Amino acid sequence: MKDTHLTIQLGTWLSAGSPVITEQISMFPFDWLLFDLEHGCMTANNLLSNLQAVACPEIKCIVRPGSYDPAWWGRMLDWGVDGIMMPHVHSAGEVREYVKALYYPPKGVRGVSKTARAYRYGLSGSGQDLDAFRPVFLAQIETVEGLEQVEEIAAVEEVDILFVGPSDLQQALGGTNFMDYHAALMKVACAAKKRNKLCGILVRDPADLPELIRMGYTFIAMGSDQGMIRAGYEQLFSGFYENR
Repeated sequence: MKDTHLTIQLGTWLSAGSPVITEQISMFPFDWLLFDLEHGCMTANNLLSNLQAVACPEIKCIVRPGSYDPAWWGRMLDWGVDGIMMPHVHSAGEVREYVKALYYPPKGVRGVSKTARAYRYGLSGSGQDLDAFRPVFLAQIETVEGLEQVEEIAAVEEVDILFVGPSDLQQALGGTNFMDYHAALMKVACAAKKRNKLCGILVRDPADLPELIRMGYTFIAMGSDQGMIRAGYEQLFSGFYENR
């Protein structure tokens, strides 16, 4: 990816699995959307319809699968996914194995289909350069093991973004004396900066943004479809009962 460290790239989490919700959210000026297959109700069966529902072609579509499956990852890329976010990355060795699924031989193991949605069902022409598209790879740092190896993970060429999973990371650090959460965030940000990689995180409280941006976190996810729906109805009912 190009060097955009000084530019905030704003995304949001989609896990409801509803193409209607996805379509509506994609009408807002997000830079990227995360389709979450690790948690929530997004599944292999409704991912394609959700990708087709994205209203703005400039929005990057990133999928977080629940596990490593080269055939499934290749299929998602054929459907037009722009990148993969892998949860619970523990080591650079794992990453080197994962990224093989993103590339065609000889660099990787992805199978070739020039009639896939990613190539406009063959309408892009037989001369399509298969190596012109470089999938984005996001390594989620959310375990103690991942923190211990974060510099080595960042050093892998195909890693574009180190992305902190705040809930898992705080849970993992809670029962250890390894370091506190703030120090862990700094460690990830420093590793990303050292290797000229982007650094990202899911943010629930906008008040946390200034400090995170100062640290170097610029690939920011704000909220989720299910969380925003819940918050909207909580506000509706709060106002309803206050005015009765």
